[in-house]
Amino acid sequence: MERKRIAIIGLGLIGGSLAIRLHEKKISSRLIGMDANPEHEAKALELELVDEILPLDEAIQQSDVIILAMPVDKMTGLLPKILDKVDQQIVLDLGSTKSQLVEAVRNHPKRGRYVATHPMWGTEYSGPAAAVRNAFENKAVIICNEEESDEDAVQWTKIMYSKIGMHLLQMEASAHDLHAAYVSHISHITSFALANTVLEKEREDSAIFGLASAGFESTVRLAKSNPAMWVPIFLQNKVNVLDVLNEHIEQLKKFRDKIQDGSEDELKKLIEQANQIRRIIK
Repeated sequence: MERKRIAIIGLGLIGGSLAIRLHEKKISSRLIGMDANPEHEAKALELELVDEILPLDEAIQQSDVIILAMPVDKMTGLLPKILDKVDQQIVLDLGSTKSQLVEAVRNHPKRGRYVATHPMWGTEYSGPAAAVRNAFENKAVIICNEEESDEDAVQWTKIMYSKIGMHLLQMEASAHDLHAAYVSHISHITSFALANTVLEKEREDSAIFGLASAGFESTVRLAKSNPAMWVPIFLQNKVNVLDVLNEHIEQLKKFRDKIQDGSEDELKKLIEQANQIRRIIK
């Protein structure tokens, strides 16, 4: 695989973690960074996540590959403008929703240079200091609407993701957004809501800290996630998020009703039904 000059636009957790892997796997000959937050740019340079910081237009001109790693609402406006400026560069994004991005450039004359991707990895932390080594190892990456992208762009993207340890899945953008709502987005909403419930009902910080079990900590861990990332995801994927959220509320009502009724057998059935997730997640 020929090493490329790669520009990463957005130097937070995801962009920073990918930069580490691009360095380590010798995929990049030069890593150019750009972020809307000057503090992120300075930190990324300090941590040697990127080789240099350049303004957006210069970063585009001096790169072979452009990777978008900012919140999805910002991507929707920026992606068409980047495609306006590219020649043969490959452009890919790392966003958690895909339909609006794909639709934003559907009729763009340079649409083929863009590859829509979603590496399924993240943590509750944000910023370049949160970047993690081996972040993407053995995780899935979804490539959406592959047939709309140029073959060379898709092939380079697939090889890059394989070299950093990911396994590839192909999916249509709307199907991706539906499945992401069920396996990712609802987990964050649940965590945010549970954290708010505890903070509302338990007024003693020391009690929360002292009594919190490992189960509680793992369930609310995602509640520390950055709202700048998650608000756009929920709103861009609103239809699917509301669908799964309404179903989740119905499931909570079932537990509430069985507990309220003292229905031991029915409550046991609900838990045994939930236990079937063991078939999928060990």
